Amino acid sequence: MIEASIKSVQCISPAGLHTMSYKEWGAPDNPNVLVCAHGVTRVADDFDNLARAMASDYRVICPDVVGRGRSGWLANPQFYRVPQYVSDMVTLLARVLANGERQTVDWFGTSMGGLIGLGLASLPDSPISKLVLNDIGPTLAPEALQRIGDYIGQDLRFETFEQGAKFVRDVSASFGPHTDAEWHKLAVDVLRQDKDGHWRRHYDMGLAMPFRSATPESAASDEAMLWAAYDAVRCPTLLVRGSESDLLSHETATLMLGRGPKAELVEIAGVGHAPTFVHDDQIAIARKFLLGK
Repeated sequence: MIEASIKSVQCISPAGLHTMSYKEWGAPDNPNVLVCAHGVTRVADDFDNLARAMASDYRVICPDVVGRGRSGWLANPQFYRVPQYVSDMVTLLARVLANGERQTVDWFGTSMGGLIGLGLASLPDSPISKLVLNDIGPTLAPEALQRIGDYIGQDLRFETFEQGAKFVRDVSASFGPHTDAEWHKLAVDVLRQDKDGHWRRHYDMGLAMPFRSATPESAASDEAMLWAAYDAVRCPTLLVRGSESDLLSHETATLMLGRGPKAELVEIAGVGHAPTFVHDDQIAIARKFLLGK
């Protein structure tokens, strides 16, 4: 079975230095690079199936965004925002593409990972040549943001792994149907046992701070900036939407087809926020867009 190497790169925020871990799949000299960026409370391991399926065609890079998984935490949690994440990815790409020549990468981003890709793809001279936005767009439903914000900020401790795994499965029901083994992996990837023997989620509880400090005015400003970023994207873009998503509405998805990069749209039946791309039929959607096969 194809396995990944786990590496890290040092990044910087206004509050100091931090380390970002990433998984690398495929031949290290392959010039074709695919970056896969996860959702707000998930990790690089989410992409294990997708990365294995792509590793013969790409060098696949799957980062743990700062504050999550194997990566370090920010000294000031107010910087847990998309601009900081974009900055970290520029540092990551400088490491990954360090051959002295300008290279391009393809980008697959789920939810928050899609916003990071959107931010990077909107910049002049962006390295992103193809962009997949997995269940994310410039307009985010306030009710879904409230749900996610409440979920992030719960500093929960579970007596047993089984209790933690049940919690992960319950709050992730919108991912759609998965086998018991798949749910087990989705829990294993994000639960960690602390020194007292309790099972806790893998991330810095400070991630909730930007959600808690949001106001209607800041939300409106953020939405305007996201639409401006989307309108600046010039690369081919695929928008994937779970047909039952409570974060990306069908109306927003439709608007995205007619402006900016005029994304292609694929909706996945029976799934909410967000498709996991664990299953072959979903992986085939990414392969067709990115590789034409």
